[in-house]
Amino acid sequence: MALFYSISVSKRTVLFSPIARIIHFCSAASSPPSPDDNTTVTTAVSILKHHRSKSRWTHLRTLFPSGFNPSQFSEITLQLRNNPHLALRFFLFTIKHSLCHHSLLSYATIIHTLARSRQKSHALTLIQSAIRKFSEDSTNPHSNTPPLIFETLIKTYRTCDSAPFVFDLLIKACLRSKRVNQAIEIVRMLGSKGIYPMTSTCNSLIMSVSKHHGSIAGYEVYNELFGSSTEFEDKKVVNRGKTIVPNVHTYNIIMHAFYRDGLVENLERVWSDMIVNDCLPSEYSYSILMAAYCDNGRMVEAMRVWREMENKGLEHDVMAYNTIIGGFCENGNVQKAEEFFKGMESSGKEATCVTHEHLINGYCKIGDVASAMLMYKDMCMKGFMLVGCTLDVLIKELCEKDKVSEALMVLKVAMKRNNVTVKNESYEVLIKGLCDDGRMDEGMKLQAEMVGRGYEPTSGIYGAFIDGYEKEGNIELADKLRMELLEMQQPFEKCV
Repeated sequence: MALFYSISVSKRTVLFSPIARIIHFCSAASSPPSPDDNTTVTTAVSILKHHRSKSRWTHLRTLFPSGFNPSQFSEITLQLRNNPHLALRFFLFTIKHSLCHHSLLSYATIIHTLARSRQKSHALTLIQSAIRKFSEDSTNPHSNTPPLIFETLIKTYRTCDSAPFVFDLLIKACLRSKRVNQAIEIVRMLGSKGIYPMTSTCNSLIMSVSKHHGSIAGYEVYNELFGSSTEFEDKKVVNRGKTIVPNVHTYNIIMHAFYRDGLVENLERVWSDMIVNDCLPSEYSYSILMAAYCDNGRMVEAMRVWREMENKGLEHDVMAYNTIIGGFCENGNVQKAEEFFKGMESSGKEATCVTHEHLINGYCKIGDVASAMLMYKDMCMKGFMLVGCTLDVLIKELCEKDKVSEALMVLKVAMKRNNVTVKNESYEVLIKGLCDDGRMDEGMKLQAEMVGRGYEPTSGIYGAFIDGYEKEGNIELADKLRMELLEMQQPFEKCV
């Protein structure tokens, strides 16, 4: 049952394998408890097991005012391992009242006790605590050396009759602590003994590596754990007697990482791995592949993926619709995007804010500002708000079509509801439009708001005000602004 009972360790392995060497050291270094320790352990266990809940803690503090050493705590916890909740309460009790100066040994014992009883969340929390408490490299989170608790967990594994996924929890704890390199090293050390994490843990590792070191590094870990399609048949990875294989989430993680880094060919290679290994793609898998094609303007291939989803009996979800609509809008084929938008609504799918943003961008791209405003009003009625670059695109297009009042309304509504910030260029085009219409006071008010948000007035904004005041016949103010602009530019010219 225990993990290491199934591993045959020869004398040569004991001498040269890191894990076997640790186990060998543990058995050689262990010593029997003293008679005093036995008495302390027996008495404490009896109180914990047989006294009432309210009295046991007071009784323990009365009998053992000096508390317990880590070895005594571990022996007590071992005798409570069939009652993990009581063991955890005992641990927390010693922490609260400073009754034990806990060591790696005592932490490992309570972690194993919780792990073997499937108390995963509590075990994970204590592993993270042990990593922080006994870290030799707290100033270097990128160290490859596994945390000290790893060695102790291996040493105490047999004694505590632990569960294999205690090492999965350790790997996840390292990932949560952003100790990605340590997690990789733990996996490799365990893998050298034919011990592999569960697929879900492998997925978490690949995701973290891709996030912190890039998609190529994530793919290398993926290949190290599972093997590529070309070698998969010859490389069976055995995990506790079972062959482990990547699942659809594994492929989705690495494909998304390649998509994020713009490596479409690599994404396609992973897709091929998934098909060769008889893993059925999910709706999300298809959406990633389709998004990669859409972003690169390969709409024929994107449509092939769309139709393949239909042929496989997979439902086109909101993500799939948004992906294909965004692809056609980006490529200027708004009519085709409208067809999919209508199909989305007729299939009962609720259009999202992203759907509307794609279409507004598409309409602006072809100069159809009237349709863009209709879509904008529709999304406002549904409670969505326009933010980010799409807001800038709509404002610019409205101003270019001499619809400055509508552009100003769009900006004010967005700021009132979301307190959003637009780009400097949006302020510039709005101020220029107001000045062209002779609305100088409104332009000055907007310029003051712009400065209040941390933007400096540009030469284009100065030029807009200068032209506007000259049209009004206010030559004196126009000349004053021209001199101010010149003074602003001179320091820059000297620096250049």
